[in-house]
Amino acid sequence: MPSGSLPKQPYIRGIHLPLANINQDDYGEFRDFLESASGIVLGNNKQYLVQSRLSRVMSETGAVSLGDLVGRLRREGAGGALRQKVIEAMTTNETLWFRDKHPFDILADRILPELAGRGQRSPRIWSAACSTGQEPYSISITVQEFLNTRPGAFNDVQIVATDISPSVLEEARAGYYDPMVLSRGLPADIKQRYFQRDNAHWAERWQVRAEIRNRVRFSQANLLASYAPLGRFDVIFCRNVLIYFSSESKTDILTRMAAALNPNGYLFLGASESIAQYSDAFEMVRCQPGVVYRKK
Repeated sequence: MPSGSLPKQPYIRGIHLPLANINQDDYGEFRDFLESASGIVLGNNKQYLVQSRLSRVMSETGAVSLGDLVGRLRREGAGGALRQKVIEAMTTNETLWFRDKHPFDILADRILPELAGRGQRSPRIWSAACSTGQEPYSISITVQEFLNTRPGAFNDVQIVATDISPSVLEEARAGYYDPMVLSRGLPADIKQRYFQRDNAHWAERWQVRAEIRNRVRFSQANLLASYAPLGRFDVIFCRNVLIYFSSESKTDILTRMAAALNPNGYLFLGASESIAQYSDAFEMVRCQPGVVYRKK
């Protein structure tokens, strides 16, 4: 999502903020805060979402209303712990292994061979809004599968994975997943090749093997902030993220992503996302199935 995202949030047991306490003025102020802090744009009638996502924060802080919470956020200022807690609660971490499949097929069958043919020895790939790591690790596995058939095609492939949430990045960096998470899109043969069971833990869990993990560098980043510290890339995955931003933010993000791409670099968006009215820096490449956008 913004480097954070907005779909899966686990159900939170505990005290819930009554809807009656969310008046329109407080809700409007909270919407403004969330957009300026993270880029997430809430609709006009998403009070129920705010209620479910912020129940734990409200309980922990003792805030008696959304207005009280917004007041505390204002007094704390940028960079505060409460601000980070609220952003993490409102961002989502919906993610699958090899989500939609065709972007990874396009990467393996078209883009990686093209980069190797150009003589690009050290490609760089950015997974924006990486959540708990399934996307960047899926990319790393795709790269490994390619190298298994084309050994020596690259000296090194670096995958930079960013998210706005430190907690999901910590989880992603460790690379441990339980069977339920692994069942969401991960083929059995890939699990056997690239995951190892953690026999030291009390519950069943599997860790991504070091050869896959070591290719990925995780870093906290907000898609509304500068991309300069991340460097330049040959491929960017920014999938199912832009739908949560305003039109102005979409234009800004796509402009800066184009600048972060090397000449003829590629951008992957989500299946339901369109680039047409927000940027003219890319051309659509139809791949049957799926599309990818190439920098002009």
